[in-house]
Amino acid sequence: MAASEPAAGAGPAAEWFAKDEFWTNYAPLMFDASRWAEIPAIVDGLIRLSGCQAPAAVLDSCCGPGRHGLELARRGYRVCGVDITAAYLAAFADSATAESLTVELVQADARHFQRPAAFELALNLFTSFGYFASPAEDQAYLGQLCASLKPGGHLVMDMVGKETAVRDFSEGEWFERDGKLILTEFSVVGAWEGLRNRWIIIDGANKIDHAWVQRLYSAFELRAALQGAGFKQVTIYGSWDGAAYDQQADSLIAVAEK
Repeated sequence: MAASEPAAGAGPAAEWFAKDEFWTNYAPLMFDASRWAEIPAIVDGLIRLSGCQAPAAVLDSCCGPGRHGLELARRGYRVCGVDITAAYLAAFADSATAESLTVELVQADARHFQRPAAFELALNLFTSFGYFASPAEDQAYLGQLCASLKPGGHLVMDMVGKETAVRDFSEGEWFERDGKLILTEFSVVGAWEGLRNRWIIIDGANKIDHAWVQRLYSAFELRAALQGAGFKQVTIYGSWDGAAYDQQADSLIAVAEK
């Protein structure tokens, strides 16, 4: 069973990520079967790295359609999912109901959601960070997450780091999926402050074309931002197995303790 509510102060936003159309158009690319299949191993990893055990209260910030939140609910965690996209929350709720799982879902701009000292664990996963208009907004968001954690609670973040973005940079590619032609283009913004993404979907005579910029954080920059937001200890990893964040890292994973 899923409970859903609007959050106070969560008015309409003008940013691209506030538009449901973008997320519904691109969801089949971002959340295909392989992305769902990897979730049990990812949840194993985040539990191991954070040390947080069920039935802890978990804030799944920018939760999307509930890939991580559903798996945590199956394992006995008390999950609160927050996302700005109504369609994703509806999908999350439908999945939870189908499995008789109890989750709380809140439609909100994550920058405006805070529930003081309510959670043992907070999550921001799958490169769901770095899209606000300024680094100051990013830092304020991290502060909201910190405020929502109990003392000793942990935030786990997972993203494409600046170091791996440089290492793996490609100007783009094209491929076919489900009868559609997908074109991607990537370019560097400034001195690697960000990465401009453009995704084009061509389905017969229909074309969907969208571009946005992801602000890139190095491990050093992310640690400094988290410490500036009030976290007392930040540990950086390069994989869900706890490997070092080095030249072979899979992604940038930060575990921050309040």
